[in-house]
Amino acid sequence: MFPIVSPPTPEKRPVSDTHHGITRTDDYAWLRAGNWQEMFRDPSLLDAGIRAELEAENAYQSKLMADTVELQKQLFKEMKGRIKEDDSSVPMKDGPYAYGSSFKLGGEQPRYFRMPRDGGAEHILLDGDAEAAGKAYFRLGGVDHSADHARLLWAFDDKGSEFYTLHVRDLADGRELADQIPDTGGSGVWNAANDGFFYTRLDPNHRPSKVLFHALGDSPQSDRLIYEETDPGFFMNVDGTRNNEWIMIGINDHETSEYRLMRADDPFAEPKLVSPREIGLQYELEEGGDIFFILTNADGAKDFKIMTAPAGDPVRANWQELV
Repeated sequence: MFPIVSPPTPEKRPVSDTHHGITRTDDYAWLRAGNWQEMFRDPSLLDAGIRAELEAENAYQSKLMADTVELQKQLFKEMKGRIKEDDSSVPMKDGPYAYGSSFKLGGEQPRYFRMPRDGGAEHILLDGDAEAAGKAYFRLGGVDHSADHARLLWAFDDKGSEFYTLHVRDLADGRELADQIPDTGGSGVWNAANDGFFYTRLDPNHRPSKVLFHALGDSPQSDRLIYEETDPGFFMNVDGTRNNEWIMIGINDHETSEYRLMRADDPFAEPKLVSPREIGLQYELEEGGDIFFILTNADGAKDFKIMTAPAGDPVRANWQELV
């Protein structure tokens, strides 16, 4: 039987607005924070009255569910028991090293490591649990080592805002470089020279709207704009190919996609359009040496099909059906 607990009763502060001749009154409009965008970056900016109501709702929930606390613990233990806590990835070979990630027993964050392919001990490059220590919230973003194996590009969010800050770690001594890039989508891609990287910048609405290039040692304010997406309905991501030769800018909404490519050794060249966005047309690229594999629903392929195109000129006119 549920305990008898009185729910919170927020104060009514009627606000009326009229649209298309219809007037609507909202007694609780004041609970919608007007500074929600700033609050994402700094939760301490939340209005004291709204915070008090949220805390009252949380306290109400805790009292209402008080007699299920032991059951909650039991269910959590049972579900956790079905998870391999010390799970790890299969190390990926890259040059003289093999890179991977793993969890330790009782840990909550992944550890990233590498080991010499010719034999040798595993070396921890980034310990998520150690980075999270002492923080009320912590979430790792992307982790990417440079092609020369000298540096690690990684990101984290410690506010719950999903605005990630990019960091660069020297793998020779574990030292963090001065380069710190705030308000990013959480990942980046190294250029061919390993002296800078591409990343996405989030706008106030939390949309990845720009791809920029950061040269190591420069101020983030001087980062070079590579591409900007002005359509608010589309999101962007930036990624690199497995052979480290190409930078891919992916632009998409829920039903349409578009890609632009740059050579990693020519970071300031105009991104080359693969196939212009066409409502309903979806495609993805995967590097395959001197060709790109393209997974697409083009030409009415409801279950998608695989096509190929030369890496040097993968425009739509050069797509050839494979499967």
